[in-house]
Amino acid sequence: MSTTLALQSARSLRGIKLFECISDPELKAVEGQCRFRSYAKAETLLDKGSLTREVFFVLKGAAAAVTFSPAGREVTLGIIRAGDMFGELAAIDQEPRSATVTAMEATDVAIMPAELFRDLLMKHAPMAFGVLQRLSNIVRTTGIRIMELATLQAAQRVYAELLRMAKPDAAVPGLWVVRPLPPMHEIASLTGTTRETVNRAVSQLYPSGLLKRKGRNLFIMERDKLMEIVQSLQVHHGRK
Repeated sequence: MSTTLALQSARSLRGIKLFECISDPELKAVEGQCRFRSYAKAETLLDKGSLTREVFFVLKGAAAAVTFSPAGREVTLGIIRAGDMFGELAAIDQEPRSATVTAMEATDVAIMPAELFRDLLMKHAPMAFGVLQRLSNIVRTTGIRIMELATLQAAQRVYAELLRMAKPDAAVPGLWVVRPLPPMHEIASLTGTTRETVNRAVSQLYPSGLLKRKGRNLFIMERDKLMEIVQSLQVHHGRK
């Protein structure tokens, strides 16, 4: 790809599913009203409590949305990857930012003014419905994590999170893979435990062959069995 084509691709919203319903000419006009910016690993994209209202669309890379307890403990609310967006809550309800977002790696984003975002939602029903679907997913996932904190032990919360992260392997039917496996401390933050507990929970399933590590990827060899482990221990823990 030439330098010019690469730059054009890096500054396009066409890869964002939310904009599938918008024609090329209109999308070009929308892109002209956005800012495009690159962030280095560990750089902060926005701060919790800030009064900014823009909506961010991740074009490349990944970022983590985090908050902190009164004691300063970091809690990861979610991982935002290429094709995802964040910041829509403040654009919609005009409230302060609910989380801090930090780049997990080199990350490129398009930053859209809140007024433009709201106008597009009013104009394009499929876009509005896409945002509703995203918000519904956030509510469901949050509810599941709250339930797991109340009913599962730490290791089982780790397994449940891995099951959510895993996607079917295109090359091997029936095989599921977490690609790439996030750092242990990020999984720990998502599951309300420690990095050492995450490492121990994952490592203890290697001898059985239920999990296999290859490079940066984690393969779940028998997804149904891992689900059975989580569900059986959930019932057992709930009866205590």
